Amino acid sequence: MRIRNAMAALTLAAAPSAWADFETGHAAFDSGRFDEAPAERRAAADDGDGRATPAPGRVHVRGVGAPQNYVEAHMRFDLAAGRGEAAAAQERDALAAGMTAERIASAHERAAPRRPSGAGSVFRDCPHCPEMVVVPPGRFMAGPPTSEEDGHSDEALQHSVTIGSPLAVGVHEVTRGEFGYFASSTNRSMRGSCWVREGGEWKLRSDRGWRSPGFSQTDSHPVVCVNWDDARAYVQWLSHETGESYRLLSGSEWEYAARAGTATRYWWGADIGRNRANCDGCGSRRDGESTAPVGSFAANGFGLRDVHGNVWEWVQDCWNASYAGAPGDGSAWESGDCSERVLRGGSWSSSPRFLRAAYRSGNVAGNRFDNLGFRVARTLAP
Repeated sequence: MRIRNAMAALTLAAAPSAWADFETGHAAFDSGRFDEAPAERRAAADDGDGRATPAPGRVHVRGVGAPQNYVEAHMRFDLAAGRGEAAAAQERDALAAGMTAERIASAHERAAPRRPSGAGSVFRDCPHCPEMVVVPPGRFMAGPPTSEEDGHSDEALQHSVTIGSPLAVGVHEVTRGEFGYFASSTNRSMRGSCWVREGGEWKLRSDRGWRSPGFSQTDSHPVVCVNWDDARAYVQWLSHETGESYRLLSGSEWEYAARAGTATRYWWGADIGRNRANCDGCGSRRDGESTAPVGSFAANGFGLRDVHGNVWEWVQDCWNASYAGAPGDGSAWESGDCSERVLRGGSWSSSPRFLRAAYRSGNVAGNRFDNLGFRVARTLAP
């Protein structure tokens, strides 16, 4: 296993037994000397519905002996390497459940970081990190053509933008579960109120927030009731957590990634269609009512999901009333009214015209709404 950085190397040096246990256990597993032998583990217990359930027990590596237990070694290595409780918990759960060797290996593979390679490759830098996809460089025309229906004055001055290098973009918006891990790890105060849509009107509610926006969510839904400052704090924490350069997308990067080589209103064409996104008029089961779990709809040509609808996505740019003077190199537009930040993509409560790839809106950086979330980017080393 690759040691990701010097800090991890120093941590492991301070815990050689964890490394030794891992290498010994892994070598035994790879050579096939794996034994789920204890009779108590193979004993079946009737769980009351007529089905036999394996009793929990230890999983041993034959020929190595305790404490070089394969799963325990993984757990110790995960903690010593700085991968944290989330990765170790998967191993601990595997042990407690008496999982088979194949399932343990599968669980560990899912928890292990995957590294970026070429365009289209999907990876995750840590078990609690967002899933990312590598987007290739390219050039496109930002903004709509003058003939596009529902075009708006703040989208005028269609202009060429060059994305000069590959970048990694979140496959979907940051989920409530991913944001919750950050909030718990940092003890971030989320005091304040959230604007919620009730009876067709927006109301500021002090009892609403990312944990309870007023509609049902699970950890697989996009986080909402987060402002631009919350999004920025998340990417800064993620950078510190992984040693990589996480950030918000620029507005032009967002449009380039959302279009995925297309020039139409939506990446799939000129019409909203039915059940291609979640909005107020998209023909989905949650239209105008609530968020949908991330990944509920088909991916675009770059492998990104939910770029249209579900939640508005904060980007790095300051608000400007038109594209006059906009950067042409894909960088964030850091001049203008920076008390307001740009939002892209539309949401579950938006009409289809606000979901267009070219459409941009803005809001005060400190505001939280029950339809505002965000997606992350990561700068890739050359």
